[in-house]
Amino acid sequence: MRISLFLFLVLSCSHLTGQSNHPSSVNPMMYDIINEVSAERIEKDIKKLVSFETRHTLSDTVSNTKGIGAARRWIKSEFDQISSACNDCLEVKYHRGLVKKDESRRIPEDTWIVNVMAIKRGTQFPDRYVIMSGDIDCRVSDPLNPNGPNPGANDNASGMAGVLEAARVLSKYDFSCSIVFLGLSGEEQGLFGGKFLAKDAKEQQWDIIGVLNNDMIGNISGVDGVIDNLSFRIFSEATPPNPTEQDLIWNRFYGGEVDGPSRQLARYIKKTINQYLPKLKPLLIYRLDRFGRGGHHKPFNDQGFAAVRIMETHENYNRQHQDVREENGIKYGDVIEGVNFDYAKDLTTVNALSLASLAWAPKQIEFVMIGGAVKPSTRLKWDPVEDRSIAGYKVYWRETSNSEWTYSKWVGTKTDVTLEGVVIDNYLFGVSSVAKNGHESLVVYPKTLIPRRN
Repeated sequence: MRISLFLFLVLSCSHLTGQSNHPSSVNPMMYDIINEVSAERIEKDIKKLVSFETRHTLSDTVSNTKGIGAARRWIKSEFDQISSACNDCLEVKYHRGLVKKDESRRIPEDTWIVNVMAIKRGTQFPDRYVIMSGDIDCRVSDPLNPNGPNPGANDNASGMAGVLEAARVLSKYDFSCSIVFLGLSGEEQGLFGGKFLAKDAKEQQWDIIGVLNNDMIGNISGVDGVIDNLSFRIFSEATPPNPTEQDLIWNRFYGGEVDGPSRQLARYIKKTINQYLPKLKPLLIYRLDRFGRGGHHKPFNDQGFAAVRIMETHENYNRQHQDVREENGIKYGDVIEGVNFDYAKDLTTVNALSLASLAWAPKQIEFVMIGGAVKPSTRLKWDPVEDRSIAGYKVYWRETSNSEWTYSKWVGTKTDVTLEGVVIDNYLFGVSSVAKNGHESLVVYPKTLIPRRN
């Protein structure tokens, strides 16, 4: 009798919640990833990058000990070693583009911009990519000065070291989608490394889920006097910069002006970190980048890809783009003493977790249709995702004034769902696909109306 009563209660609860077939949202391997990221290795890599004296885009490319050439060859050798340790699981290569001297006031002579990349191919979707990037180059007060001392310890040896460490950790796992670990060059001279790669990715029709650009992830002592090692910022643009006329009409009449793919990527990262690394506080900054400034995620945004910038919360401008010196008792320069290696480890872990979750997630829905005008309910409809890892779908909604998703409902394998009592006028909506392993895709915002005849 007790067993029968227990089964009755379980079945009753499952029926009431509608969660009986919902996969577990916790993946134990994510905690393994957290434990494997090493502050000591990150410190070693940052110090090695600083040892090249300068990594300015216009610096020496021949020396084996100094300049941008030596730095990028060392980065490639590190990727090669990581690949060797995982039975050649990475495709390691250079990516190049030529900037003519008349293309930029910061490029006084024809200059090759050389990126370094390592690709961990996905087992199911090898041509779908999630990318983590960091910048190889750095600069001092004069952007045309290629000579040292130009340590670039936090800006951006910290980000590049994070990319290398994430590659070491994630190369040990297999993922459905491909992960690209990327060192970009020419950032300080005009975002050229990102421009070349994003343009090629667009022309070659890369299916990019998202780009996580890391630019300064090691400073905890801000110029504002605040010391903070527990929060970080995620910058994301509202919508792609090249909307069609139809996009503009849709955003005006049906919403979506703050629900572009980059904004969904930022929300996804915050949700992932809140779940697996709750000691950290992700801050969603709803703008492309810092006021009037730029980073290497922008070229990918320009091509229509989802891309965000991950960085420290409190910057120290005395340590950015400065000649190493002391004036009036103030020390200037991007030196190694300004980097907190444990904090750099934490933000590297943020990336590793986000990359893993996205690469283990199923394909996202192509597009979502919506309807419900003058009705006491909202209807959402979409085509099923062709992915053998799919367990079902989750519907999200929030008040129009909220910046993050507030409510959600697991709907199983249904692709035509009506939310009774949820008035379409008062909320914004989205749908994600959920894998059997519990990982979710990015949320997809509705982009068309359900035909009335349906």
